[in-house]
Amino acid sequence: MAIPIIFLVIGFALLIKGADWLVEGGSSLAKRFRISDLAIGLTVVAFGTSVPELVVNVLASWQGFSDIVFGNVIGSNLFNLFAILGIAGLISPLLIRSGTVWREIPLSFLAALLLFFLVNSFFFGRDTGLSRTDGLLLLLLFSLFIFYVYKQLKTEGTPDLIQHKGMSVLKTWGFIIIGLLFLVIGGRLVVVYAVEIAESWGISETVIGLTIVAAGTSLPELATSVVAAFKKNNDIAVGNIIGSNIFNIFLILGVSSLIRPLNYTVSFNRELSLLMLGTIALLIALFIGKKYTLDRWKAGIFLAVYAGYTLYLIN
Repeated sequence: MAIPIIFLVIGFALLIKGADWLVEGGSSLAKRFRISDLAIGLTVVAFGTSVPELVVNVLASWQGFSDIVFGNVIGSNLFNLFAILGIAGLISPLLIRSGTVWREIPLSFLAALLLFFLVNSFFFGRDTGLSRTDGLLLLLLFSLFIFYVYKQLKTEGTPDLIQHKGMSVLKTWGFIIIGLLFLVIGGRLVVVYAVEIAESWGISETVIGLTIVAAGTSLPELATSVVAAFKKNNDIAVGNIIGSNIFNIFLILGVSSLIRPLNYTVSFNRELSLLMLGTIALLIALFIGKKYTLDRWKAGIFLAVYAGYTLYLIN
């Protein structure tokens, strides 16, 4: 039993390092084309921290592990919202921009709500799950979200570029290629050995996807938001979490269901409901006390809710 656990840990390590190198190489490449740091943060970094979830889900979908696919995305979003936001808010109170409060957070709620309606087949009397048509719809919405980000950049203007430090072309492409290679290998290890551990311990794929796989693939978001909180960069700390949740539903589930139509286990409705309620609770919390601020006591409540949910899930 020790060997599958070791390979699972190696898989997570490769995912994290691969995402880190992909972001670094992608940022260097973007700077060579004179793309602003803000644009890099909203595109390259946001995508990079979601790549582990994407790789794991593509491989899980290809092999027909639908519970891993849904468990990873929904579990990652719960981990992002309750655990990472809670930890970041405990490190430093988070002052959130009004634009994020009124636009991005409601959009993340609407994404979860749409997913709830699609997978439960409230439209057209279909079977539960995501079809390839649903996947195309989610990817269309992801494209509209990227267009929205682009329009925001034009509206807010382009900030000054930080001087490029001169990473060589060879090193830039090396980071990108090796990062992608690590992601593919790491994702394969995570899927294979997470399923093996679940079967040997008598634990369902659903629980493994919601806990071990979800938390493991969210480590890049955790690292990014914790560092940003220590540096008091609230936009990065919060934007990374909300942006990742939108990416996970629109992009990752869109791609996953295009590869293979996904069967849906209705027990996931509990987690989807918790995700939607948590997003609403976040909005309400930002109007209690100091406006648009997630104080430490509020962050502590979010973290406590996630701890309680995890204990409930494993018992």
